[in-house]
Amino acid sequence: MPKEIKEQVVSHVDIPRFMGDWFVIASIPTPFEKGVYNGLETYTWNEEKKRVDISFTFRKKGFNGKKGEITQKGWIADTVGNSHWLVQPFWPLKFDYLVIDLAEDYSWTTVGVPDKSYVWIMARKSSMGPEDYQLAISRLKKLGYRLDDLKKVPQNGDKP
Repeated sequence: MPKEIKEQVVSHVDIPRFMGDWFVIASIPTPFEKGVYNGLETYTWNEEKKRVDISFTFRKKGFNGKKGEITQKGWIADTVGNSHWLVQPFWPLKFDYLVIDLAEDYSWTTVGVPDKSYVWIMARKSSMGPEDYQLAISRLKKLGYRLDDLKKVPQNGDKP
């Protein structure tokens, strides 16, 4: 694993525990994520293909807006710590996906990219306590993320 990646990621991710639903609490959004409400990432281990199937569901421009879904595939690049993945939104592109923070109880996580241009703070519930949120923000600042473009994702507790 390259040094610049190793310095950013958590030491270990228990893949079965990490699978499931993650509500997107805040992000530096990609162009595809602007105007998203009730953003939800769902990770499912695909045993046959030895990969993570990723589904991002959301509502566009409001809680009652049009439902959207983006599917991706993820491969674990670092099989020792499981914290560096390669994610493919469409063939042939694959992007580095780094688990840079993770609560001990897997109640929240922060995922970023090596150049720090995008980041996602996610939680198992549709809201996140202020102490945990500030802890995530503090860690992002220490890693050098510019948080001027960080946006909270409106959540009302509903799955899209």
